Order: sequence, then structure tokens, then C-alpha cells
Amino acid sequence: MLKKYLLIFLVSMIPIVELRGAVPIGTAAGLPWLNTLIVCMIGNMIPVPFIFLFARKILVWGSTKPVIGKFFTWCLEKGHKGGEKLKEKAGNGLFIALLLFVGIPLPGTGAWTGTLAASLLDMDFKKSSLAVMLGVLLAGIIMTVLSLLTKAGINTIF
Repeated sequence: MLKKYLLIFLVSMIPIVELRGAVPIGTAAGLPWLNTLIVCMIGNMIPVPFIFLFARKILVWGSTKPVIGKFFTWCLEKGHKGGEKLKEKAGNGLFIALLLFVGIPLPGTGAWTGTLAASLLDMDFKKSSLAVMLGVLLAGIIMTVLSLLTKAGINTIF
């Protein structure tokens, strides 16, 4: 049982996959949905302060290096574009926009991208962390409901 919790905890920390992939894994593994949600949220939130405080610096540094430069430049451009789109659409509602950007489980959104965008936009650390945390909660709830509905549907069929 502990191995299953450790697996979903670690999967929820992986960029792109994050909690969106970890919740269905935990649900499919038969873990209680509330425990799965909590473990995945904690795992998804652990990288957030590090991303906010260090990602931009590391990406700027790495963008000039020969082997990793293209990838780091791509990450900076993606984060900047995402941040600018968010800023453009949100206006004064940047907090809510960041929360929804992180919270709606679509490819390319999530805690990693949202935090990087907040960092690149020089948003306040506390406000952006709260928006990301609430977004992770929203994404977790959505993924938990979808996972439980899918599991119930599969159990009904078979």
C-alpha cells in the first residue's frame, strides 16, 4: 500500500503529468479517493516554490549553453507566451485566471506551467502560490470525479 502512495506522490511531481496523471493511477490502484487526492496535491505542490524562485534563473542561465540551450529557450518562450496570454485575458483578474489556468486539466496547463508563468510575470509569491494551490485543488477534484466515474463505468460494464 505504501508503494502505491509513493508512486502517486512521485508521479504528481512530474512536469506535464502532475496530479492529472497521478489521481487516475491512485484510483485505478484501489486507493481511497480522498487519500489519493491529498497525497497527489501535496506531491504536486512541493515543486512550486522551487519553480517560482529558481526556474527562471536556471532557464536563463541554460538558454546560452550549447546542448541544452534550445530546450531551455523553448521553456522560457512557452512560459512567457503563456504568461502574456494569461495577463492579456485576465487584466485585473490575474489571480483567478492563474487559478483557472492551473485548475482546468488540459495539456500544457498545471502547477509547473502556471508557476513558471507567474514567475516570469513577476507576480507576488504568496498570491501566485495560493492561486496555484487552489488551482491544483480544482484540478484534483475534477480528476477525482472523472476517475471515479470512469472506474464506476468500467466496473458496470465488466
